Amino acid sequence: MQIRRATKNLVILFGFVACVVLASPPAFAAYPDRIIRIVVPFAPGGGTDVIARTLAQEMARDLGASIIIENKPGAGTIIGTQSVAASAPDGYTLLMGTFANAVNPSLNAKLPYDAHKDFAAVALIARSFNLVVVNPASPIKSIADLIAVAKAEPNKLSYGTYGTGTSAHLAGELFKHMAKVNLTTVPYKGAAPAITDLLGGQIQVIFTTVASAASLVAAGQLRAVAVTSAERSPAFPELPTVSEAGVPGNAAEAWYGLYAPAKTPPEVIDLLNKSAAKAVQSEAFKKLGVNEGLVMVAEPPEALDRYFSVEEARWRKVIQDAGIKIE
Repeated sequence: MQIRRATKNLVILFGFVACVVLASPPAFAAYPDRIIRIVVPFAPGGGTDVIARTLAQEMARDLGASIIIENKPGAGTIIGTQSVAASAPDGYTLLMGTFANAVNPSLNAKLPYDAHKDFAAVALIARSFNLVVVNPASPIKSIADLIAVAKAEPNKLSYGTYGTGTSAHLAGELFKHMAKVNLTTVPYKGAAPAITDLLGGQIQVIFTTVASAASLVAAGQLRAVAVTSAERSPAFPELPTVSEAGVPGNAAEAWYGLYAPAKTPPEVIDLLNKSAAKAVQSEAFKKLGVNEGLVMVAEPPEALDRYFSVEEARWRKVIQDAGIKIE
């Protein structure tokens, strides 16, 4: 009787365990088994879009999955970023984060998401920098010249920006603050019209992206006097940094980081991080690095978290000191 009862209890126990196992999902064991989306909070064709598409191509090959880019521009990246914050934390919706993620909390009184709590860092993909460029007919041939002219004629020199709070804008504001000079800010809707006015002599300097200016510098249509990175760029070894050229400690970087919604399983984050690290070693990314002036990184999630916090705090001070706000 006791043997029968014990056997019956074991059958019930195994049946219960089987039901639990069958009722539970396989804890992402099959990930990825459907399409992964990387949301780019900018319009197609820009630098961030190109980087995201190259990353998607290489990661898709590594993971054996389909990865598509979904462009969701608007509100200074807020629309696309919010859409990822509100997505299921299953690893199938990711965000290509940028410099904007670190400055938006300081530019906007209220965001529809928490820049820290609503996202899980996946990988810091790459860092970039701006070129300080002038008209080749300009007497300004160095950062020292730029400072000297600006101090001799306060507010006469102007610099072009495109987009409030962009790296091109804030690099200029940081320069003004650290060099203790006054430059008049002239806003544009994009890099192209700003460069057109620089070529026409309407403005005197731009802190612009490598992608927008490198070919013009190579053709002699623009003169580059410095890079805004902390160290000299292998792509422009002859150019000094702004820091070594006369403004010690000055550095302004753009960057690109991959994020997932908060609470995405750690094993999924780890898989994506390792895949991203492989992706940036590809020939496609090496070529992109030269064209876009990128320094490939692909560091672990905790490195992206640390980098983000430092960038957020640093630019918050610049934004507050300059009184910059999104209207």
